[in-house]
Amino acid sequence: MPNVFGIVLAGGEGKRLMPLTADRAKPAVPFGGNYRLIDFALSNLVNGGFRQIVVLTQYKSHSLDRHIAITWRLSPLLGNYVTPVPAQMRRGPYWFSGSADAIYQNLNLLNDERPDYVAVFGADNIYRMDPRQMLEQHIATGASVTVAALRAPLAQADQFGVIEAAADGHTISAFREKPKDAVGLPDAPDQVYASMGNYLFTTDALMEAVTADAGADESSHDMGGNIVPMLVSSGAAHVYDFSRNVVPGESERDHGYWRDVGTIDAYFDSHMDLVSVDPVFNLYNMQWPILSWHEPLPPAKFVFDEESRRGHALDSMVCAGVVISGARARRSVLSPGVHLHSYAEVEDSVLMQGVEVERSAVVRRAILDKNVRVEPGASVGVDHALDRERGFTVSDGGVTVVGKGKVVPA
Repeated sequence: MPNVFGIVLAGGEGKRLMPLTADRAKPAVPFGGNYRLIDFALSNLVNGGFRQIVVLTQYKSHSLDRHIAITWRLSPLLGNYVTPVPAQMRRGPYWFSGSADAIYQNLNLLNDERPDYVAVFGADNIYRMDPRQMLEQHIATGASVTVAALRAPLAQADQFGVIEAAADGHTISAFREKPKDAVGLPDAPDQVYASMGNYLFTTDALMEAVTADAGADESSHDMGGNIVPMLVSSGAAHVYDFSRNVVPGESERDHGYWRDVGTIDAYFDSHMDLVSVDPVFNLYNMQWPILSWHEPLPPAKFVFDEESRRGHALDSMVCAGVVISGARARRSVLSPGVHLHSYAEVEDSVLMQGVEVERSAVVRRAILDKNVRVEPGASVGVDHALDRERGFTVSDGGVTVVGKGKVVPA
């Protein structure tokens, strides 16, 4: 197998996910009970055999650094590693000024490892992908860069970075940011290619491109906005159709699933995708597992089976350490260590680690960050005006978000 070096761009601030990103970088935001957003990108790379990976961090990176250090310890015996690399300010006292600048400031890593190819992946999307299949196309076409792309409706083209392909279907003829006059695909006039933010580079081409870009004062130093268009002009940029990627163990229903969870509503909706009876995204595919570290907690426990109170959860995901004590949960994700007390009701909600929902409290269509406590008889997500009055965030889609460690008063 060719020598591939992985770079995961994990410097995202995630302002649109506030307050979940008040104390952590976007890639460190918990997801699906047991995971963090970055676990999906790292699992895809590691499952695909790419096991020399650096994670470029920047904003509020402590919890992300700690998660990588605890969770992603690969065997050094075979030269495998996943390691966080903070902004090293090699060009002076400056943060990364864009994704291309992040790589330029870390070219020493490529000089040290001398890989044949470099996989540059984003850190905060929910999906499964076998990167080996993208690498095969990249090598076969002799491209300098291959960009992974989703097929999206033509009517939504102004929401994406759009890739226009030549007649051969894979050479990129133009890369345009949120165009109003996008052209449909040759084989599907009602669709466009939308960039996923995942790239495979031939190493020399990447190093030359980011070095040239670093000297361009007018550049925004962005991979999609500057580096790819630079290589498009030379005919060396190709597109990889993500819909052709076949992941071992996938079902017809979750084939090609990809979700950008950059907003509260998208983050909430992707959790609801997990708890449906036939999930749109299946976490139970053990042939391509999403990897993470799980605390050594006791099993989940359901107690009380009386007419007036019965501890149960329906259409929900319940993690280790959860206690449902005479309470009811429906269509919800209960993270490790959550405790629901007698007569409490939780519906259509995401509860993160250590959340305590006291007796007779009600939680509806809400996201409760770590260690939130809902007082006895209190409600959240029921009255949006009251939620806003108490300082909680309410999304455009009507999802209430309570920040880490807050108390919901009765």
